[in-house]
Amino acid sequence: MTSIFLFLSDVFTWAFGFFEAFGYVLNWILFIVASIIFIYWCWELVVPLGNNKDRDYKSPSKVKRPYYDTEIYKKG
Repeated sequence: MTSIFLFLSDVFTWAFGFFEAFGYVLNWILFIVASIIFIYWCWELVVPLGNNKDRDYKSPSKVKRPYYDTEIYKKG
């Protein structure tokens, strides 16, 4: 009976070692993926919006407030 418990102890020791190593690797993978997403997000914020490039935008509409719809804001 003792040999069964010794065997189970060895199995659990191996399993916990495996999961610890797998968790370590998975942690690095998730860290690298999150870092790449964060750097891409920063890149998207800085490159298109940097240096006041939004001031160069010209509206295709001749209306002063192209998104203002009088039908929506009409009281009645």
